[in-house]
Amino acid sequence: MTIDALSDVENADTLRQNRAKIAAHLVGRERELELTLAAVAAGRDIVLEGPPGTSKTTILRAITDEWGIPLLFVEGNADLTPAKLVGHHNPARVLREDYSPENFVPGPLLEAMQRGGFLYIEEFNRAPEDTLNTLLTAMADRSITVPRVGRIDALPTFRVIASMNPYDNVGTTRLSTSVHDRLNRLAVDYQSAEEEERIVSLRTGARGLLAERAVVDAVAVTRATREHPDVRQGSSVRGAIDTTLVALRLAALRGHTEPGAAEYPELMYDAMVVALSGRIHLDEAVETTPEAVLREIWEDRFVLEPRQAAPG
Repeated sequence: MTIDALSDVENADTLRQNRAKIAAHLVGRERELELTLAAVAAGRDIVLEGPPGTSKTTILRAITDEWGIPLLFVEGNADLTPAKLVGHHNPARVLREDYSPENFVPGPLLEAMQRGGFLYIEEFNRAPEDTLNTLLTAMADRSITVPRVGRIDALPTFRVIASMNPYDNVGTTRLSTSVHDRLNRLAVDYQSAEEEERIVSLRTGARGLLAERAVVDAVAVTRATREHPDVRQGSSVRGAIDTTLVALRLAALRGHTEPGAAEYPELMYDAMVVALSGRIHLDEAVETTPEAVLREIWEDRFVLEPRQAAPG
């Protein structure tokens, strides 16, 4: 599928049909999907700025699956050099032969350009500045010139999609004005409690009264980690998914089947420790532990507000 700027009703109709099909793969995110789809359909590159676990990858995967184009992942870090992004000549073949184009191994940037895919760079602001500058020509001209290889022109569906976590500044670099000037931006925040409950139910396949209560409680305590004063960054919905799965397995091991059983609250705390303690990042100035923070959140949910936590 070739994506050009929308200039007639037929393309607009196609885009609306795409949106409806893609939305069927998502829980909520109607606005974020619409804005991202509009940007990439307009031929623009975009940075999705938000914490982990906010469906950024899910949105992109749904779009590329619908359009039948590749989604190539790159992790932004200090080891992402321009050569790793663009590609390199095969050393063994160069020694035997020469620096011919046939001996060049394309990196993810060139592969995305040649295949007309989305180059998705996670943790964009962790990549070195010289590596990000390699993208400038590709984004501006939709082509790049590689020494001893020549000019590579991108297919029309090629896009650069970046993601950044605004709450994590450790090990990040400040993006240059030139990079910002070539990217659209969309802030993607956490979803509502109801939507996260739907996500957890779908991902876990949880069924029954015990599972239904575990889903609600897991989402509630996970969301509470994002608001605790001692926590710099709380857990994403992935923590609620794992809390639910661990809690249900613990219930099976311990022979608990009733959500109203006296043992249920302690079972949930044990599941929280396993699923959430490694996912929350404490403020460096506080003297506490993830377990202590989770115990406090647990007490708020199951001791101080027992009616709210009770089933029904």
